[in-house]
Amino acid sequence: MISLTGRLKREHQTLVCMTAIYCKAHHNHQNDGLCDNCTDLMDYSAARLAKCPYGQTKPNCNKCPIYCYKKQPRDYVRRIMRYSGPRMLVQHPFRALAHTLNKLRQAIHPRELRRARNRNQ
Repeated sequence: MISLTGRLKREHQTLVCMTAIYCKAHHNHQNDGLCDNCTDLMDYSAARLAKCPYGQTKPNCNKCPIYCYKKQPRDYVRRIMRYSGPRMLVQHPFRALAHTLNKLRQAIHPRELRRARNRNQ
């Protein structure tokens, strides 16, 4: 299991909450946890977050100029978010608010950040 910290951990936990809402509504899974497909997707998302070039300063994925996910998982996460987003306001209001506020974070490509650092040195 990959250990995330700070903002990355919070973002992953938000995605896990959204996936749990989606999985409970769409998959016939008897336990309180996630089905195997959703668990695999959450492991994949944790691995991708751990390798994010932005690190703790990353923007929301929909504002990011870099696609970390492959096409199929990215489309699946979009479907999950589209379904779970409105339901998050009721089930996890503070996570939904934090996620919405993070959308205000501006996305600058990592190459531009590197260039700016090199200019300042």
